[in-house]
Amino acid sequence: MSALICLPVVLPLLAAALKLAIGQRLSRLQSLISVVTLIVVLAIAIVLAVAVDRDGTLVAQAGGWAAPMGISLVADRLSTLMLAVSAAVTLAVMVYSIAQDFADQDETAPLSIFHPAFLVMVAGVSDAFLAGDLFNLFVGFEILLSGSYVLLTFGGTESRVRAGATYAVMGLTSSLLFLIAIAVTYAATGTMSMAHIAERFDGLPLAIKLLVELTLLLVFGVKAAVFPMSAWLPDSYPTAPAPATAVFAGLLTKVGVYSIIRLESLLFPGGPVASLLQWVALATMLVGICGAIVQSDIKRLLSFTLVSHIGYLVFGVSLATPHALAGSVFYAVHHITVQTSLFLIVGLIERRTGTTSLDRLGGLAKLTPAIAVLFFVSAINLAGIPPLSGFIGKLGLLQAGLADGGDSELILVGGLLLTSLLTLYAVARVWNRAFWRPSKSVELVESVPAPMWVATAGLVALALSFTVFAGPLSGLAERTGAELLARQPYITAVLGGDGR
Repeated sequence: MSALICLPVVLPLLAAALKLAIGQRLSRLQSLISVVTLIVVLAIAIVLAVAVDRDGTLVAQAGGWAAPMGISLVADRLSTLMLAVSAAVTLAVMVYSIAQDFADQDETAPLSIFHPAFLVMVAGVSDAFLAGDLFNLFVGFEILLSGSYVLLTFGGTESRVRAGATYAVMGLTSSLLFLIAIAVTYAATGTMSMAHIAERFDGLPLAIKLLVELTLLLVFGVKAAVFPMSAWLPDSYPTAPAPATAVFAGLLTKVGVYSIIRLESLLFPGGPVASLLQWVALATMLVGICGAIVQSDIKRLLSFTLVSHIGYLVFGVSLATPHALAGSVFYAVHHITVQTSLFLIVGLIERRTGTTSLDRLGGLAKLTPAIAVLFFVSAINLAGIPPLSGFIGKLGLLQAGLADGGDSELILVGGLLLTSLLTLYAVARVWNRAFWRPSKSVELVESVPAPMWVATAGLVALALSFTVFAGPLSGLAERTGAELLARQPYITAVLGGDGR
């Protein structure tokens, strides 16, 4: 079973290389390779998730070199759950993008570029989730960023190149900080294996531990778009093509959140920085949603809601209890799916009407009832209307905050409730202006290919399934939270015995 761990990283890279070799020829074969690769990755992720939940953490030592000297790929409950959800999302987005057929829309941005870049990004996301050492985590980030640079500037328009420049500066700056943090960590501990670092950090001076923790949090905070490092996101994501924007919104920030969860639970459990994270979470929630409610473009509005809901996930991490981490894990799974589906739906709106501006839209409930249904279901799920999975995830976080009972935790609970209400207001505003109010100026310009409908409806259905199967998913999230704070199972699985 451990031999399967490397495949979610290797298969997309091999497929990308094959597609680059094919070039612009055989577009049907290009599409088939992409879809089959992602189906196989999804199947492997599900198999690993079931095996890990049943038998415990699995480890693959690359090249036969044992940790801490070698490169470890680690599959535990958290990494395999995130891997499975990301594989499902990327498969749906790939089907959507194939149907949209970028090659026909712009000869300067052929399909032979989009698909390899997308698969490289998928490989980077998988590597980041499975990385067992800091340097391999850095490599995973660089792989996904290299693919995302191409996707963000796809087509070479002025707005996309400008947004790509902002994104590139953000990525390069955070990568440089990451290398500095790795160098400081290695100088202090003599290792880059996260399991080994977890053992050696206990004996280090507090000042060194704080320096490493704050530097790494800054890096992952930029990548997760937590306040005040979130200004780049609303200016970058909305300019990309709809499939790229959807997968960016659903996945890339969650890789940063995943890294924060791993960092705080494995390396710095219960550290003094947790109280700082609480206020960062509160600011992220409120600043993000306040930005959302004043937007007149649906893409930018959803980009700001994305920022605000990252605050929910950091809120759970900051509490550092099994129930709070379980709430963050459940909400991450929910938010990846719902946020991606909403951006795909906005892509359908833009294709049908030629715009995403609330000032120009209107009457879509009558003109495109199918899009209206998909948006309504996803929007109320994002807002957390009972009994949908958004409500269940927020309820878990609320219960964890109230159980702690401190003044700061109660303030955070209040911020979470206020953010939920403002999210409902934001999506209701979109519904009223784009779907409900009559408009004589909106004309339908292009039809939507059937696979685009199928991919979008499939993601909406997947998000709804989290409500139907909330019991098993909540149980898995609870086991994941407990495993994260136990730490020792992870360390033992990677290092063997009592460590090295």
